[in-house]
Amino acid sequence: MAAKQPPPLMKKHSQTDLVSRLKTRKILGVGGEDDDGEVHRSKISQVLGNEIKFAVREPLGLRVWQLVSAVMFSGVAIMALAFPDQLFDAVFDEEPVSSRTPIRLYGGALLS
Repeated sequence: MAAKQPPPLMKKHSQTDLVSRLKTRKILGVGGEDDDGEVHRSKISQVLGNEIKFAVREPLGLRVWQLVSAVMFSGVAIMALAFPDQLFDAVFDEEPVSSRTPIRLYGGALLS
């Protein structure tokens, strides 16, 4: 009695089998809607999120405030670097400071 040989193995090509691709995408959680109603095309977009959320424009007042505060910080920093005695006199009502190094270090830190 001869041993019966098994039939040759056939590989399943899931790329051509549409039902198999759909099942695979459902298992991975790709292609369907999530709780927010977004449809993710890949697992990467699901993990990283949708970049459309981050394309929201900030209010004009926020941009103006950022500009004004940057100009003010830069102005005080340049004044601390260039005219440390005048800045010290403007802030404090004490006698003049003997060393200008701390004020200039403050200006450098503020400018950076």
